Amino acid sequence: MNIVVTVKQVPDTWAEKKLDTSDKTTDRKNVENVMNEMDEYGVEEALRIKEAHGGEVTVVSMGPEKAVETIRKALSMGADKAVHLTDESLHGSDALGTSEALAKVISGLSPDLVITSSEASDARGGVMGALLAERLGFPQLTLARKVTVDPAASTVTIERQGDNGYAVVEGALPALVGVVEKINEPRYPSFKGIMAAKKKPLTVMGLGDAGIDAGSVGLANATTKVDEATARPPKSAGQKVKDEGDGGSKIAEFLATQKLI
Repeated sequence: MNIVVTVKQVPDTWAEKKLDTSDKTTDRKNVENVMNEMDEYGVEEALRIKEAHGGEVTVVSMGPEKAVETIRKALSMGADKAVHLTDESLHGSDALGTSEALAKVISGLSPDLVITSSEASDARGGVMGALLAERLGFPQLTLARKVTVDPAASTVTIERQGDNGYAVVEGALPALVGVVEKINEPRYPSFKGIMAAKKKPLTVMGLGDAGIDAGSVGLANATTKVDEATARPPKSAGQKVKDEGDGGSKIAEFLATQKLI
């Protein structure tokens, strides 16, 4: 099977996130960047499907030159090769622009299965899988907590996580599957895997290489923008309530002033 899995480099969850004052995009230069945690589950699931049915796993990522660190981690986990889409013109792309660029790259790889995570921890939009599926013309199976592929029948079946259990959903290959964190436990890269990752094929592409129109990506062509932003105010000390027999009433009064009751 030809499996493509998308990964993204994002600011560390524990880092203080800021906007670049020059263009109000996320500041990624002055913060520790890591692989989006949710993408680790996608890589792991791709590797498990490969181990069960054969084939190869290709990692696709869009981002600045520094994003190669995240790509190398996915390769050290066991992916076979990678494509890094990087170009200054991509800076500031919104979800629509990003999906168009990634779809161009992915379609050129002719995958049987594309695996994405449910969301990225920096934007938390949760729309990239749907946008990619639409652009690729693939059926989309979302919120998968279990994935079963039948290459002979050219189908993929998932257990779709819901609030009150799960639903069984089936689609024809090629398809796009979005996974949730309940699906597996990502493996840690071994020392052997880390060393092997340095020799695995890594293709670096720009806009021209992928046939991407510069007029559809980048900050200038984004359909959304940040006009103004202010720093989050410091956390206040809060209000103490001393119970002198009327604690319940005082708490109720406070909740009422906050329009919570």
